[in-house]
Amino acid sequence: MPALADCLERAIDIARQHGATRLVLFGSALDAPARTRDLDLAVEGVSGWDFFGLVADLEAHLPVPVDVVPLDQVRENWFTASIRERGRVIFERDTADALEADDA
Repeated sequence: MPALADCLERAIDIARQHGATRLVLFGSALDAPARTRDLDLAVEGVSGWDFFGLVADLEAHLPVPVDVVPLDQVRENWFTASIRERGRVIFERDTADALEADDA
């Protein structure tokens, strides 16, 4: 896998462009980064067709396969609870980000 940090930085940039409010890393890239072959990400703040656009852009611009869970668009269950409990937030939109986006 290419450098994990580079992949995550690019994923964050893409998620921000799509208006994501939070991006969470989970799965093998978090548990065993040296052996991972893909990125498992959960996203909040992107819904409907915009979610599919985000996934398409992640797949087009990252050098690894990506699995994306729309964390705030599904009913809470054991899987989403596990992501929230064990995942690592790699991006969270703050007030400064929100003001910057509103000015654009």
